[in-house]
Amino acid sequence: MNTPENSLHFNLAEYLMQVNQDRLERPAYFDNTGALNYGQLFDRIRRQAAALKNLQLHREERVLLLMNDCTDWPVVFLGALYAGIVPVAVNTLLKPQDYRYMIEDSRCQAAYVSESLLPVLTEAMDGVDHEIKHIVVSRPQAALAHGHLCMEDTLQAATPCHRACTTKADEAAFWLYSSGSTGKPKGTVHSQANPYWTMRYYAQDLLHLSESDRILSAAKLFFAYGLGNALTFPLSVGASVVLIEGRPTPDAVFAAMRQHKPTIFCGAPTGYAGMLAAANTPTRDEVQLRMCSSAGEALPRELGERFTAHFGCHIIDGIGSTEMLHIFLSNTPDDVRYGTTGKPVPGYELELRDEQGAIVADGEIGDLYIKGKSAALMYWNNREKTQATFLGEWTKSGDKYSRDANGYYTYAGRSDDMLKVSGQYVSPFEVEATLIEHEAVFEAAVIGVTDSQGLVKTKAYVVLKETAPAADDALKEVLKAFVKSRLAPHKYPRSIEFLDELPKTATGKIQRFRLRELNQHEPA
Repeated sequence: MNTPENSLHFNLAEYLMQVNQDRLERPAYFDNTGALNYGQLFDRIRRQAAALKNLQLHREERVLLLMNDCTDWPVVFLGALYAGIVPVAVNTLLKPQDYRYMIEDSRCQAAYVSESLLPVLTEAMDGVDHEIKHIVVSRPQAALAHGHLCMEDTLQAATPCHRACTTKADEAAFWLYSSGSTGKPKGTVHSQANPYWTMRYYAQDLLHLSESDRILSAAKLFFAYGLGNALTFPLSVGASVVLIEGRPTPDAVFAAMRQHKPTIFCGAPTGYAGMLAAANTPTRDEVQLRMCSSAGEALPRELGERFTAHFGCHIIDGIGSTEMLHIFLSNTPDDVRYGTTGKPVPGYELELRDEQGAIVADGEIGDLYIKGKSAALMYWNNREKTQATFLGEWTKSGDKYSRDANGYYTYAGRSDDMLKVSGQYVSPFEVEATLIEHEAVFEAAVIGVTDSQGLVKTKAYVVLKETAPAADDALKEVLKAFVKSRLAPHKYPRSIEFLDELPKTATGKIQRFRLRELNQHEPA
């Protein structure tokens, strides 16, 4: 069996089939239409590879994957990899202009799309210079427009391809677009081997996933975090996956937990907060969770502690990125320290550097750099950003952290979000995490605003719980005093504004740059 450790050649889809040859009758996926066992999954992957060739797609050409989470998603993704064709997985919650940009940027030759997303794709294609040759629709319930194809028809018409494309481990395999939390998304190109290293280092060696696990991920498959959680990680050990096709609301997550009894749940801090705030949160006895995972943003200590107290299992908080494909810094199942992001995942090296590139001392805040084998190859058509991020063996994350004397890392914020108040660094995340410890606060986002004298001051945007008192000036002063009592005086928010919701990406990350756009030169 070829692996990136013993061969220059490696095909991820072929590898996942080989390691599961003794599990063909075991369930691989559950969605709202039923179940798919490993044998059925592999047959459909081989048919999908053949179907792509029947569409006259060639090795290294791109195919857009705009689909809701269902069993068709891994079939398209792995079928493309098996054939040496490059799937470009994109966010399902974007606007037509976003897809128009991605179509032109990727020059995709075909698009696989869920029926509910076909209208937005059709609108995106209007006026695009690049022509998509084939539109293939997953699970259509109505008659398709002339020229559009039904995915199931293409699969049934294909003779399964029983030989994987002989791809190289370092060959471009798939793209993921960055989430756009700091502006226009970038096409991040990953190799065939990159998922292998995340599967080995994180899923197997750190989380100790096994074939007895059943995994539910709120993070969608188009997201690097979700791709690991719900595809590469479970398939690498023969586990089962529960997919939620629609939005992973607390109600949808709870329904899946009650019906399918997952042992592992993967979410983000915003989702965990929503689950605990819901009226119908399951009791500990109603679920079978043994462990949860969190990424996307740092998990506040108070939130982790409340979740564990309710469900009796830990949330393993870590940080990853689209560029590194998955988590490289994490707590571990036997060493959870809420309020920190733990220690480097074995297999990765981390450094904290100052603005001149020198390594900072313990306790000081620095820019986070990562060295590891899962780093992306480049940003497509973006040499400037590629050269600024991928620095030889090292990748610059864009995050700021501090490390204590025992080697635990604590998140300080995105590099672009860090503030200097009275000449001292202020971590927005630290202020936000303190604010949500107050019983009235559901969520918070902190930015810097410039006052009339040109000085930067902190401003907090707060979403209150439904049970909170009136959102008035008196509550603002209470919250300011609350932060003052827990942090250094220069860190408390000089002004507070209440919002019904915070601006976020489709993957749940707070878009602080949107808040800054509203506050340029506004008095603090």
